[in-house]
Amino acid sequence: MKVITAKSAGFCFGVNRAVEMVRDLAQKGEKVATLGPIIHNDFVVHDLERLGVTTINAPEENTDGRLVVIRSHGVSADVYRRLEELGMRCADATCPYVAKIHDRVANAPRGSLVLVAGDPNHPEVQGIVGHCTQRCMVFSGPEELQNLLANVPLEAKGQVMMVAQTTFNTGKWEKCVEYAKKECTNPTIFDTICKATAVRQHDAAQLAAQCDQMVVVGGRHSSNTAKLYEICAALCPTTLVESADELHPADFAGCELIGLTAGASTPACIIKEVENTMNNVENNEMELSFEEMLNASFKNTYNGEKVTAVVTGIKPNEILVDIGTKHAGFVPMSELSDDPSAKAEDIVKVGDEIELLVVRVNDVEGTAMLSKKRLDAIAGFETVMNAAETNEVLEGTIVEVVRGGLLATTKGVRVFIPASQSGLPREADLTQLLHKPVSFRILETNRQRRRAVGSISAVLREQRKAQAEKFWSDVEVGKVYNGVVKSLTNFGVFVDLGGVDGRISLSDLCWHRVKHPSEVVSVGDNVEVTIKDIDAENKKISLIYKKAEENPWEILKNKYQVGDVAEVKIMSITGFGAFAQIIPGIDGLIHISQIAKERIEKVADKLTVGDVVEAKITELDLDKKRVSLSIRALLGDEEAPAAEAEEAAE
Repeated sequence: MKVITAKSAGFCFGVNRAVEMVRDLAQKGEKVATLGPIIHNDFVVHDLERLGVTTINAPEENTDGRLVVIRSHGVSADVYRRLEELGMRCADATCPYVAKIHDRVANAPRGSLVLVAGDPNHPEVQGIVGHCTQRCMVFSGPEELQNLLANVPLEAKGQVMMVAQTTFNTGKWEKCVEYAKKECTNPTIFDTICKATAVRQHDAAQLAAQCDQMVVVGGRHSSNTAKLYEICAALCPTTLVESADELHPADFAGCELIGLTAGASTPACIIKEVENTMNNVENNEMELSFEEMLNASFKNTYNGEKVTAVVTGIKPNEILVDIGTKHAGFVPMSELSDDPSAKAEDIVKVGDEIELLVVRVNDVEGTAMLSKKRLDAIAGFETVMNAAETNEVLEGTIVEVVRGGLLATTKGVRVFIPASQSGLPREADLTQLLHKPVSFRILETNRQRRRAVGSISAVLREQRKAQAEKFWSDVEVGKVYNGVVKSLTNFGVFVDLGGVDGRISLSDLCWHRVKHPSEVVSVGDNVEVTIKDIDAENKKISLIYKKAEENPWEILKNKYQVGDVAEVKIMSITGFGAFAQIIPGIDGLIHISQIAKERIEKVADKLTVGDVVEAKITELDLDKKRVSLSIRALLGDEEAPAAEAEEAAE
């Protein structure tokens, strides 16, 4: 086994500056209190405590007059004010790169919307927000930025400033910048990711791409360490440790090339200790006391052994098992299932027999940690590796969106699916597949690096091909299908009928006239269509969406006849008359001679578009699709009784 350490790993400039400042003050006899842990590394914090350095969480906790050191993450403007009001002595160890961000957001133009990429719970981000003088919003990635901007008024998108936490993931930042430029009008974007962070992430990614496994060293509360773990885990199996004590030989079984990197808050001595320990893993060089050697002689199980165990107890965080040896066996929930929401009682019952892998044996304490997940992963690994040759379709779940594609898990193994093989259109949002079950084929594998590349598109193509063959075998004119609206054009609608696309022309979309199909349907709608025409040679299908029972001429025929009076709405005016809507989809003509009793010169003198009037149907020609209306005919009916009344009065 060979161990390679990344070119850039360990303390960055800002962290080193802060630690050395505190150490120098303490060694000079100064009583020092850091405002929060100086960096996110317990080893360094405990080391400084031995020099008399204490940690406080707020200025008010400094009750013994210590010199307060502001840590490298920086603090809000309000904390500076409180320190000044309390009259406390202060030394500022804020990283210069962080201080530069404070200055930028504090001087944002009036009316700006300041967007901060980072973890809203991280002290650095809280400090940045605390210096903002304008409206401020925090987002943790491209998806959250998209949701955030969707609710921002259009006028606010014209004055946007965007900055990033110094340890933000560079890959995610590039996606965020691309989206912000597309969504906002000339946004002011400052790439405030620390150059050391960017280099460290780049080096880690390059190393992970060629290794069988990566080890990331750093505090579990360290943001930049978490980003390194995230980047490496997307490329190969990755272990996060805080010190060499957490390393176990079983974790590296079968690996030939191991990569090592460390967060910006990790001291060089810890990195070196981890590196030395890993170099000794292959020979299993362990210094054993006489008692440990004696216990080892009675060992009757070993790391990496496959055993059949019986479940003897179930606890919230683990299950207890009997493996038939002197050891008390246990399986932590993290080794039982990949699902963080899973409950042990839903997976196993007391008395169940399960196959497990021995992970760690402690003969002194008489315990053995076992794993179901790792054993499943071993079997799953072989299945995945062989699937490229057998062409087997695998079922999995998308667990992460990474640079260039997706990560799916199947049988405990991670498979990379490039964006081009996701089955989605180019530039589509890959997050829509996150946590969704998918089917895919394995395109290529690398046993040594334990990698596999899969394709959802390959399965979808085969499914569509099978669906298309079935469709063409039984399609006929007049047959009704259910489909999904795939796209809209100015001249019609394309519908996915299941492996085959059909087209609905505008005239077959609805009975009334429309300017664009979006007035009737939207992409993604489920629609019921009828086959109008089949061009089997060119594989083209014409469809009808409008329903016969919705034909307005049939409705008019059943509702009205010549002589009936209808309430109509004036839709347009011409030199020879006006067209009025009788029912949606059918307009009738009111000739200029039928508008009034007397002769009129202009239709507009009597009628206006939008007027609702009563008119008599004087002609109804269903064959020629023509209706004639008359307002004058109704005026004559009303005047006759009036004339008779006048004669009677005389």
